[in-house]
Amino acid sequence: MTEQTFTIRNLVDEFDVTARAVRFYEQKGLLSPDRVAGQRVYSSRDRVRLSLIVRGKRFGFSLAEIRELLDLYDPQGNHRGQIVSTLDAAEARIASLESQRAEIDQTVHELRSVVATLKRTLDKLEGVSDADDLPDDLRQDIKTEMMGHGAISKSGEQLA
Repeated sequence: MTEQTFTIRNLVDEFDVTARAVRFYEQKGLLSPDRVAGQRVYSSRDRVRLSLIVRGKRFGFSLAEIRELLDLYDPQGNHRGQIVSTLDAAEARIASLESQRAEIDQTVHELRSVVATLKRTLDKLEGVSDADDLPDDLRQDIKTEMMGHGAISKSGEQLA
Protein backbone atom coordinates (compact mmCIF):
# COMPACT_ATOMS: atom_id res chain seq x y z
CA MET A 1 0.00 0.00 0.00
CA THR A 2 1.33 3.43 -0.95
CA GLU A 3 1.65 6.02 1.81
CA GLN A 4 -0.32 9.21 1.27
CA THR A 5 1.86 12.19 0.42
CA PHE A 6 1.28 15.93 0.54
CA THR A 7 2.56 18.93 -1.33
CA ILE A 8 3.65 22.08 0.43
CA ARG A 9 0.41 23.69 -0.86
CA ASN A 10 -1.66 20.92 0.81
CA LEU A 11 0.03 21.60 4.15
CA VAL A 12 -0.14 25.38 3.81
CA ASP A 13 -3.88 25.20 3.13
CA GLU A 14 -4.64 22.65 5.85
CA PHE A 15 -2.67 24.27 8.67
CA ASP A 16 -2.99 27.93 7.67
CA VAL A 17 0.76 28.51 7.66
CA THR A 18 2.95 30.03 4.99
CA ALA A 19 5.12 28.04 2.61
CA ARG A 20 8.02 29.97 4.09
CA ALA A 21 7.15 28.65 7.57
CA VAL A 22 7.02 25.07 6.28
CA ARG A 23 10.42 25.51 4.60
CA PHE A 24 11.77 27.08 7.82
CA TYR A 25 10.63 24.04 9.85
CA GLU A 26 12.32 21.86 7.24
CA GLN A 27 15.53 23.91 7.50
CA LYS A 28 15.43 23.45 11.30
CA GLY A 29 15.15 19.69 10.83
CA LEU A 30 11.60 19.41 12.15
CA LEU A 31 10.23 18.20 8.80
CA SER A 32 12.01 16.01 6.27
CA PRO A 33 10.22 15.84 2.94
CA ASP A 34 11.40 13.72 0.06
CA ARG A 35 12.22 15.33 -3.28
CA VAL A 36 10.51 14.09 -6.42
CA ALA A 37 11.50 15.85 -9.62
CA GLY A 38 12.72 18.82 -7.55
CA GLN A 39 9.42 19.14 -5.66
CA ARG A 40 9.03 18.64 -1.91
CA VAL A 41 6.81 15.69 -1.09
CA TYR A 42 5.71 15.43 2.54
CA SER A 43 4.79 12.17 4.23
CA SER A 44 1.98 11.49 6.70
CA ARG A 45 4.68 11.68 9.39
CA ASP A 46 5.61 15.20 8.24
CA ARG A 47 1.93 16.16 8.24
CA VAL A 48 1.48 14.97 11.83
CA ARG A 49 4.70 16.69 12.90
CA LEU A 50 3.55 19.96 11.30
CA SER A 51 0.25 19.63 13.13
CA LEU A 52 2.13 19.25 16.41
CA ILE A 53 4.49 22.13 15.57
CA VAL A 54 1.56 24.46 14.85
CA ARG A 55 -0.21 23.40 18.04
CA GLY A 56 2.98 23.77 20.08
CA LYS A 57 3.58 27.27 18.70
CA ARG A 58 -0.03 28.23 19.51
CA PHE A 59 0.54 27.03 23.09
CA GLY A 60 3.65 29.20 23.30
CA PHE A 61 6.34 26.53 23.18
CA SER A 62 9.65 27.42 21.58
CA LEU A 63 10.86 25.45 18.56
CA ALA A 64 13.57 23.93 20.76
CA GLU A 65 10.91 22.66 23.19
CA ILE A 66 8.80 21.35 20.31
CA ARG A 67 11.84 19.59 18.84
CA GLU A 68 12.56 17.89 22.18
CA LEU A 69 9.02 16.56 22.37
CA LEU A 70 8.97 15.44 18.73
CA ASP A 71 12.33 13.71 19.09
CA LEU A 72 10.97 11.58 21.93
CA TYR A 73 8.55 9.83 19.57
CA ASP A 74 9.32 6.15 19.16
CA PRO A 75 6.96 4.37 16.75
CA GLN A 76 7.91 1.00 18.30
CA GLY A 77 7.53 2.08 21.94
CA ASN A 78 4.57 2.70 24.22
CA HIS A 79 5.09 6.49 24.04
CA ARG A 80 5.28 6.77 27.84
CA GLY A 81 8.39 8.97 27.79
CA GLN A 82 6.91 11.31 25.21
CA ILE A 83 3.63 11.50 27.12
CA VAL A 84 5.32 12.22 30.46
CA SER A 85 7.58 14.88 28.92
CA THR A 86 4.66 16.48 27.09
CA LEU A 87 2.59 16.47 30.28
CA ASP A 88 5.43 18.12 32.23
CA ALA A 89 5.93 20.75 29.52
CA ALA A 90 2.19 21.45 29.30
CA GLU A 91 1.86 21.85 33.08
CA ALA A 92 4.86 24.20 33.15
CA ARG A 93 3.37 26.23 30.30
CA ILE A 94 0.01 26.45 32.11
CA ALA A 95 1.78 27.74 35.23
CA SER A 96 3.64 30.32 33.15
CA LEU A 97 0.45 31.47 31.40
CA GLU A 98 -1.40 31.72 34.72
CA SER A 99 1.42 33.85 36.12
CA GLN A 100 1.30 36.10 33.05
CA ARG A 101 -2.47 36.38 33.40
CA ALA A 102 -2.11 37.43 37.05
CA GLU A 103 0.41 40.10 36.03
CA ILE A 104 -1.89 41.32 33.27
CA ASP A 105 -4.88 41.41 35.66
CA GLN A 106 -2.83 43.48 38.11
CA THR A 107 -1.73 45.88 35.39
CA VAL A 108 -5.31 46.29 34.12
CA HIS A 109 -6.48 46.97 37.68
CA GLU A 110 -3.79 49.63 38.13
CA LEU A 111 -4.58 51.23 34.77
CA ARG A 112 -8.28 51.39 35.61
CA SER A 113 -7.39 53.16 38.84
CA VAL A 114 -5.23 55.66 36.94
CA VAL A 115 -8.05 56.25 34.44
CA ALA A 116 -10.51 56.90 37.27
CA THR A 117 -8.09 59.37 38.86
CA LEU A 118 -7.55 61.15 35.56
CA LYS A 119 -11.31 61.40 35.00
CA ARG A 120 -11.78 62.86 38.51
CA THR A 121 -8.98 65.32 37.80
CA LEU A 122 -10.60 66.36 34.53
CA ASP A 123 -13.93 66.85 36.33
CA LYS A 124 -12.18 69.12 38.86
CA LEU A 125 -10.66 71.13 36.02
CA GLU A 126 -14.06 71.71 34.37
CA GLY A 127 -14.47 75.41 33.76
CA VAL A 128 -10.84 76.27 34.60
CA SER A 129 -9.16 77.72 31.53
CA ASP A 130 -5.71 78.45 32.90
CA ALA A 131 -3.51 76.81 35.53
CA ASP A 132 -3.12 80.20 37.15
CA ASP A 133 -6.90 80.22 37.79
CA LEU A 134 -6.71 77.08 39.99
CA PRO A 135 -7.56 77.69 43.61
CA ASP A 136 -4.81 76.45 45.93
CA ASP A 137 -7.02 73.75 47.48
CA LEU A 138 -7.95 72.37 44.01
CA ARG A 139 -4.30 72.52 42.94
CA GLN A 140 -3.36 70.52 46.07
CA ASP A 141 -6.19 67.97 45.46
CA ILE A 142 -5.01 67.40 41.89
CA LYS A 143 -1.38 67.11 42.99
CA THR A 144 -2.34 64.57 45.67
CA GLU A 145 -4.39 62.50 43.20
CA MET A 146 -1.65 62.54 40.57
CA MET A 147 1.07 61.63 43.11
CA GLY A 148 -1.05 58.71 44.27
CA HIS A 149 -0.77 57.20 40.81
CA GLY A 150 2.80 58.11 40.00
CA ALA A 151 1.92 60.80 37.43
CA ILE A 152 4.01 63.37 39.33
CA SER A 153 6.81 63.07 41.83
CA LYS A 154 6.56 64.18 45.45
CA SER A 155 8.50 67.31 44.50
CA GLY A 156 5.73 68.13 42.01
CA GLU A 157 7.69 67.36 38.85
CA GLN A 158 5.74 65.88 35.93
CA LEU A 159 6.88 62.32 35.20
CA ALA A 160 7.17 61.05 31.66
